[in-house]
Amino acid sequence: MAITLAEEVMLLSLDDESGAPEQRHAAGWAVAGGILLELVLAGRATVEGKHLKLMDRTPTGERLLDDRMALIDARLRSRERRRVTEWLTKDQGKAANAAVESLCARGVVVEQQHRTLGLFPTRRYPEADSAPERELRQRLQAVVLDGAAPDERTAGLIALIHAAKLHRLAFPNVPHKQVADRMAGIAAGQWAAESVRTAIRDMQAAMAVVAVAAATAAS
Repeated sequence: MAITLAEEVMLLSLDDESGAPEQRHAAGWAVAGGILLELVLAGRATVEGKHLKLMDRTPTGERLLDDRMALIDARLRSRERRRVTEWLTKDQGKAANAAVESLCARGVVVEQQHRTLGLFPTRRYPEADSAPERELRQRLQAVVLDGAAPDERTAGLIALIHAAKLHRLAFPNVPHKQVADRMAGIAAGQWAAESVRTAIRDMQAAMAVVAVAAATAAS
């Protein structure tokens, strides 16, 4: 397998030169959603109603996916049913960290430690190998801007980006309106089984609830 959907989302969120994450919270949701989507596409998980269920616990061979699948399994065993939104809420921060570690292990980015104001340690992840992100952006451009038909995984990635409102990260130099309508159309299309699209819709609904709560707290 090439880099996973979760790693692709994370790669888009990291500044190429400084390695600083952008839109970290929204990206974390999309990363967690990407892992779940990858497991659904691989036949390991499904969504029944709004609840997550494991169908096959056979390892995929991708450590990022298999580690999250083990966590899902443990949490499902402690509770008969778990809503997709609950899983995404609990996992979005840890999933983002796991995706960065996976990119480091692949040699796509490299970890650098810095100190903010000379005191507070921070980690940055500048790009070490530009090929994966270049291929990723070319693929997104071909589908969203040039009108090419997406394969299942690319359509899923676009649905994740759209749900998390990460349009600017994917297309930093293109007006939002120009890409949002096309991405919305792809996300709503018949590009995968209904359970996969349900998972994406649940993630989008969960993010909307969190955004409203954050706005209310700030007002």
